[in-house]
Amino acid sequence: MGPWAYRLLLGWLCLGWIAACRPAEEGIKSPDGRLEVRVAVVEGVVYYQIFRDGQPVLEPSRLGLLRSDGDFRQNLQLETVSPIVPIEERYTLRVGKRRVNRYVAHERTYRFRNAMGQQIELCFRVSNDGVAFRYRFPERDAAPREILEELTTFDFPDSARAWLQPLAEPKSGWRQTNPSYEEYYLQDIPVGTPSPTGAGWVFPALFRVGAHWVLLTEADVDSTFCGARLRAEAPGGAYQIGYPDAREAIPGQGYLPRSPLPWQTPWRVLVVGDLKTLVESTLGTDLAAPAIALDTTFVRPGRASWSWGLLKDSSITYEVQHRFIDYAAKMGWEYTLIDVNWDSTIGYDRLAELARYAATQGVGLWLWYNASGDWNTTTYRPKSRLLTREDRQREFARLAAMGIRGVKVDFFGGDGRSMIRYYHEILQDAAAYRLMVNFHGCTLPRGWARTYPHLMTMEAVRGFEFVTFTQADADREANHAAMLPFTRNVFDPMDYTPLSLSSIPGILRQTRQGFQLALTVLFTSGVQHFVETPEGMAHVPEAVQRFLRTVPVAWEETRFVAGWPGKFVILARKDANGRWYVAGINGEAQEKVLEFTLPFLEGSPTGALFIDAPQRDLLLHVPLRYERVQRLTLPPHGGFVIVWEPQVTLADELRPER
Repeated sequence: MGPWAYRLLLGWLCLGWIAACRPAEEGIKSPDGRLEVRVAVVEGVVYYQIFRDGQPVLEPSRLGLLRSDGDFRQNLQLETVSPIVPIEERYTLRVGKRRVNRYVAHERTYRFRNAMGQQIELCFRVSNDGVAFRYRFPERDAAPREILEELTTFDFPDSARAWLQPLAEPKSGWRQTNPSYEEYYLQDIPVGTPSPTGAGWVFPALFRVGAHWVLLTEADVDSTFCGARLRAEAPGGAYQIGYPDAREAIPGQGYLPRSPLPWQTPWRVLVVGDLKTLVESTLGTDLAAPAIALDTTFVRPGRASWSWGLLKDSSITYEVQHRFIDYAAKMGWEYTLIDVNWDSTIGYDRLAELARYAATQGVGLWLWYNASGDWNTTTYRPKSRLLTREDRQREFARLAAMGIRGVKVDFFGGDGRSMIRYYHEILQDAAAYRLMVNFHGCTLPRGWARTYPHLMTMEAVRGFEFVTFTQADADREANHAAMLPFTRNVFDPMDYTPLSLSSIPGILRQTRQGFQLALTVLFTSGVQHFVETPEGMAHVPEAVQRFLRTVPVAWEETRFVAGWPGKFVILARKDANGRWYVAGINGEAQEKVLEFTLPFLEGSPTGALFIDAPQRDLLLHVPLRYERVQRLTLPPHGGFVIVWEPQVTLADELRPER
């Protein structure tokens, strides 16, 4: 029977397939009963299917993998099925959209044996917001194995639509620095559309199946594994997990997953629900490894001044950085980032002087590093000083003695296992020297901000720097930014580097002032680098400056208000003082009238609104009265922010200070 005939048969048996196929036991349901996973074995091949409210979200999708010493793709025999185990975890995040997080799910494990008698387990977890599963090898053996291929598929109906970012071809792009997750999302395309690069599609990957949305990603990628992606071809809407190209590794080191037994793969994660479910989900961190043992007193999320964003290489001098330190101090921002080539244009000794001066102003310094060895042709410095543990410890000890607060490490080489191990090693050594970390030119974080609380942010996005490079990128900024809250920034911190309120050399910015201001709330990053310069900020109205002095970078809570990928988005975030920041942007080139409710607001709070006026480059700042339905009009590529102050009661006023 051919593959299409098999698919038609499975679709015909969809509702009764557990009875028609070799059953793996009854399905697994979410705690609220709305999501269900069914697992079955058909002629020795394992399939799974996902339902929401009784409707299929995925068609029967294949599971299995090929290990270097055994085939787990076919001829599998089900041995045992565990009882359903309730899972409940609580954890806190130092950065992101929600500080205190609770994960509740149902877990069931299926054990199979292949034709050679080797064991493999499939562990499924179903929570109210999605499904996750991973493979486990329970046997013990010290000899390392490799996984050569993973047959995991996500088979969407032909009618589904997709929002997908192509993976760049390895070793392509500027000085062979791809892939680094910096392409634009293709939006609302038919499922099964081949990737235009031929290299695949990156996570997170977004799909719409009728009234349901699905966001695919992975979590808990440790140093034994590579970073995965979706393969370039998806015949009939069946997307298969793909592994990196051999070029995506440290030269001479491995790219495929490799480990002794026992061993487990990363979680394959599917958030399933409406757009509110997706945007508010924390599954990407719920399934990450718990935080390492770490004294986190040095971990301080904050805002940073940054000269390179608009002024580029020539700004990395002692005098300019001194000015940007003063700028950060004036704005009440915690940090200044000193970017490329500082070791030659400033030098270690004068850099130490800057660090001492910054400390007297209450400002901490971050320093840029080039991660690369010979896997690309970049020449920015300091280069190749972090390649070995001895190099890193020597460099990090020197920085710690100078009082440096964090490192920005750039230009990695893809998703191969040895490159993923390099990320983990940098994070582990940075923790030992009490340094925070920001990765650039890099892979997707995959929940690492939970595992490593000192990981403040990662790029893995076509950020604002591209707006400063070409007019074509500036023209696409609004649409692109309206995609990111539904994809890249759902789970992980993202160093987009927002905020330009004045001119950009050689570029006509297409987005408006309110749009730029809204990005400081919409985009989460443990260190938020503002690209605006001191000279530009001097012309910004005082009310806007006051807002930027206090806008948080870490949030207590986040709520999805309204939106559509690439078109518009409105989010609400609550700070530690009980204020709600409601921000929205118009990703389209026509005026948009927005009506929305904020049912989570208590009482009748007082509000202040920043919004784009119809006239170009005019930002209004007005008091706002709370109403059950808020109605705002946004011009093309415009935006707004509302700051709602909590209602103060008489009891609050009389409460004694602590």
